[in-house]
Amino acid sequence: MTTTTGTVSHTYPLVGDYRVRLIKYDPASCNVYDTAYLPIRIRADEANVGFTATRIIPPCTSLQYRFDNNSTPPAGKPFTNQSFVWDFGDNTPTVTADAATQFHQYAAEGVYNVTLTLVDTNYCNAPEKVTQQLRVAANVVARFETPADGCVPYTAVFNNTSSGGVTFEWDFGDGSPIATDVYPEHTYTAPGTYPVKLRAYDPNTCNLVDSTTFNITVHAIPVAGFDYAPLKPQENTPTTFTNTSTGASIYWWTFGDGDTSTLANPVHQYNKTGTYDVCLVAENDFLCADTICQTVDAIVIPLFDVPSAFSPNGDGQNDVFMVRGFGISKFNLKVFNRWGQLMFETNNPKVGWDGRFKGQIQPMDAYAFTVVLEFSDGQKGSRTGSVTLLR
Repeated sequence: MTTTTGTVSHTYPLVGDYRVRLIKYDPASCNVYDTAYLPIRIRADEANVGFTATRIIPPCTSLQYRFDNNSTPPAGKPFTNQSFVWDFGDNTPTVTADAATQFHQYAAEGVYNVTLTLVDTNYCNAPEKVTQQLRVAANVVARFETPADGCVPYTAVFNNTSSGGVTFEWDFGDGSPIATDVYPEHTYTAPGTYPVKLRAYDPNTCNLVDSTTFNITVHAIPVAGFDYAPLKPQENTPTTFTNTSTGASIYWWTFGDGDTSTLANPVHQYNKTGTYDVCLVAENDFLCADTICQTVDAIVIPLFDVPSAFSPNGDGQNDVFMVRGFGISKFNLKVFNRWGQLMFETNNPKVGWDGRFKGQIQPMDAYAFTVVLEFSDGQKGSRTGSVTLLR
């Protein structure tokens, strides 16, 4: 059989020796042609590899195991004393042996991965490894770990930390069938508290069986929702968001223009005409969350105005000298006293002057200001004048 495919697979139906030839053709290269050969030997002398492990008891405190090599060779090809390598998984030296039984004493309880490797190249499947996880313990003790809380639908991942154990039975507490995995996962689809029971069985221990129970609480997720007004955009009018979520106590808003809020019912002024994707994440005290998104339109006509006076007396009305505007993308405000001393400066149109300089209250007077700004549509504006500080 020949082929011109770059990468190819081929099945040999008969035992034998085969010579694979690859010819490279490249008219752009100096030699144009090149040939490579690869010998392949197809054999039918596979050995079956396997073993069993049995703890030697009494006494109960003994951690000695007998390992029976159950591997079988093909007809006419017996194993030798160099056919196998044992690794008992506890960092002790490996053992090279034939198919004879091995004995090994573990120094401490634990989980060990025991590996038997066929290394004899007289068999076509060498090297082949067989690994078994061995839970070594004098007495089996059922234990497992998993988070105590989750949100519907909750997939619990169980870390089996049992001492000993050959077989395991898991009752997830929700009426589902018993599971026998060593490290199972289980999905809970309804809120509630579920008693999870693990039963561990180990014929190599003195007590044979042990069980433990742990409660998992699965919480309902909230339902996120919101309305907004005005539904039809109005020029330079902020959007008012009404939170209609249920089962939530924490809120995360993104308004689609880079601004965010954690208020339950925020009001947001857009800075540029457009359509925005507004998303609300509603979360409860157990960190279960739901998300909803809606598109909101806004119309912004660039403009600004500067007040002529303000009264920083702490009554909550007109306490801060602030430029009011819409569609501002770049901004600078400076305030000077009558001697030309700079009293205040900001590049943030949302920040104003509170009538203080270096923390000190300033006297009632007329103060000069300059405003230089640029709108989101590229237009520029500026203004100079005075503002009266009233006491």
